[in-house]
Amino acid sequence: MLMKISEDVLKSKGITLIEKYPYSELSKTARDGKRHYQTPDGRTVPSVTTVLSATKDMTHLHAWRKRVGVENAQRITTESANIGTVMHSSLEKHVKGIERKPGSNLIHQKAHQMANIIIDNGLTDVSEVWGSEVSLHYPELYAGTTDLVGVYKGAPAIMDFKQARKLKKKEWVEDYFLQLVAYAEAHNKIYDTKISSGRVFICTQNNEFQTFEIDNYDHWVGQWYAKLEQYYKSIL
Repeated sequence: MLMKISEDVLKSKGITLIEKYPYSELSKTARDGKRHYQTPDGRTVPSVTTVLSATKDMTHLHAWRKRVGVENAQRITTESANIGTVMHSSLEKHVKGIERKPGSNLIHQKAHQMANIIIDNGLTDVSEVWGSEVSLHYPELYAGTTDLVGVYKGAPAIMDFKQARKLKKKEWVEDYFLQLVAYAEAHNKIYDTKISSGRVFICTQNNEFQTFEIDNYDHWVGQWYAKLEQYYKSIL
């Protein structure tokens, strides 16, 4: 369910709420355990993350699971997913002007602190918010949900929040760039925009902040459509 963004709260943070586009929530469904969306024309399309998961080279992940052990790998994966979910929820509440509380258990407290770090180090350069947890789709091809659409450092941008166990190298976050351009392409298609800027904000579980931006939009767009073609060829 979409929650209304509090304009007064945003103004107090130096952020302007501009409802430029008629965003609406898309229904989610699952096919073979993979996330899909139902688009306004009644079609069911894969999520951006489903496409990326299906076309990802899993060699390094399998090697890591073997190195740390299957049970330990599952524990780490589950804990990280839980932290990420709570952190995203905390950030969504912040953007929408809803009261946030750290909670009583350790995961909630850690995620709350990580959200604070992203707020203090990343969101300070966001001057306009057009939407939070925005559902986007490219007709007949794919859909997904981006964490934030607005203006970052003077440019219209797609923005996403991520948690990590340790600091990332640029070559490790290529899927993040692909997500950003996929959402930008969908936004541009549906709303006739020309967004070519994307930013991911990361906080590690050790409270270290990182941010990466799309440095070559056309390159990553080409990579995304190649992944999309690979995905559809694999399911035919």
